[in-house]
Amino acid sequence: MLPISVTVDGRLETGQVSSRTLLVHWLRDDLDKRGPKIGCDTGNCGACTIRWDGLLVKSCMVLAAQADDTRVETAASLAHDDGSLNDLQACFKEHHGLQCGYCTSGMLMTATDLLESGEEITEHSVRRGLKGNICRCTGYENIVRAVRAAAGHDVEKPHGAAEEVAS
Repeated sequence: MLPISVTVDGRLETGQVSSRTLLVHWLRDDLDKRGPKIGCDTGNCGACTIRWDGLLVKSCMVLAAQADDTRVETAASLAHDDGSLNDLQACFKEHHGLQCGYCTSGMLMTATDLLESGEEITEHSVRRGLKGNICRCTGYENIVRAVRAAAGHDVEKPHGAAEEVAS
């Protein structure tokens, strides 16, 4: 067993891991971080996407021991300190950018990285930016709308979206 110390979502976490433990398994099984999902264990689906020392990575492709003395951010780090949703999360909710939710944390992490990249946010750039994340439910239309809305673009709400009624 190897001792590790990792700052996860702003909090120092320590533990003991075997040399073969994947970071996604340590995050989920030992730290109860439910954001990163285990979808494929091959780096193809993107459900386990996190930031590792500022770089976007698929945590099923990193050994937990490699994360020793580093910083990891999961989708839980995106919410405000009071627990309220950040703009991107709120746009995912408003534009129905999720269904089953399995891919959502990976999509959120990847979209956050894209939004912070300084790249022009167009439908094409969002689709290209999210290509390493697989969603089996939504067909991506609402996810793309949500990311574009978070970037400040005026996008059409999905058909059937509930409008807020002034009281």
